Amino acid sequence: MWDVLAHPVYRRLFTAQVVALVGTGLLTIALGLLAYDIAGEDAGAVLGTALAIKMVAYVVVAPVITAVTERLPRRAVMVSADAVRAVIALMLPFIGSTWQIYVLIFVLQAASATFTPTFQAVIPSVLTHTDDYTKGLSLSRLAYDLESLTSPAIAGALLLVISYNQLFVATALGFLVSAALVISTRLPRITAAAENERLRTRITKGARVMVGHAPLRGLLALNMVVATATGLVVVNTVVYVRSLLGGVNAGVAMALAAYGGGSMLVALAMPRLLGRMSDRRVMMTGALLVVVGLVCTAILLATSVSPVVGWVWLITAWTVIGAATSAISTPTARLLRDYSTESNRPAVFTAQFSLSHACFLVTYPLAGWVGAQVSQLTAAIILAALATLSAMAATRLWPATYPRPIMAGVER
Repeated sequence: MWDVLAHPVYRRLFTAQVVALVGTGLLTIALGLLAYDIAGEDAGAVLGTALAIKMVAYVVVAPVITAVTERLPRRAVMVSADAVRAVIALMLPFIGSTWQIYVLIFVLQAASATFTPTFQAVIPSVLTHTDDYTKGLSLSRLAYDLESLTSPAIAGALLLVISYNQLFVATALGFLVSAALVISTRLPRITAAAENERLRTRITKGARVMVGHAPLRGLLALNMVVATATGLVVVNTVVYVRSLLGGVNAGVAMALAAYGGGSMLVALAMPRLLGRMSDRRVMMTGALLVVVGLVCTAILLATSVSPVVGWVWLITAWTVIGAATSAISTPTARLLRDYSTESNRPAVFTAQFSLSHACFLVTYPLAGWVGAQVSQLTAAIILAALATLSAMAATRLWPATYPRPIMAGVER
């Protein structure tokens, strides 16, 4: 898998992605500390609102920005987005009220919603051989998982010698390094979109392409499957560990590490898996395992077990769910590449970015509000049922017999 880094353009872009991811991870930790300084015990509500703002920016801003910048050089778009993120990171330490946090976070996430889909749409034009592209996707997924594990450790080490405000400076430096790497990279040209297309047409173009192909319609349902699992893990892991299993903060980290570890294992194995199995089979297997993991979680919550058994059960379920979501998410970009063209690919990747995050606007409240106001068992059952229905819809929307396109310029 690592031999794909021998490609100089991809190596620079991948390095830019990793640096920006670490910067984003440090920003998340610094933002939590800043929110506590400003809001005290209400910091959780501040961060929850910031998370909702992030999702709204991803869902609403991404298609609009992509449509507006469609005819601009992709390098200029990514560098501009990194520059905006660096400026916002440097401004955050100087704010003194929660509304200022919300405004700056919206701008920051709007820039991220510009950078990420553009970056993802570039890679198919760089890695034109299918095997290389699959390896590149696996590395990208691995980078996301490693960031979630290493950023807290890096932040902890930095906080021993600097204040959390200086973490914002480190974040800004990360974005600037990412911009410098993109500037130094010669990106392939793409076919420009038609000049006479109306803005509204360009905004909805990616979604219309996705609806027009059965595998991408199935992917829309699979996005909800991933969101159910991610919502439960992200929102309720701390509740399960602290309240139900009597654990401490270190236990929360251990459970999340099991989730990330399962995801990384599948990401590392993905090139070999996709060499032997179809994308559909891998992704549908992942959907089935998500359902199994959520059902097992509901059984754990409904059963009185000893703390030891509960811990083993939770760690196993989180590892399975992490592996399952990776099995769905990692091949996703292959589908988007296969059923798009160079001219509409940025719009298609943006539509996937936007619509997949829209699912979190459903599952995060379900996991959090139902768990808090009704019961954790009810929340787990609802999410398991939603995952089951979404997986069943995916199998109907994406028939096993649907042909894979033959793409010009892409080596199999």
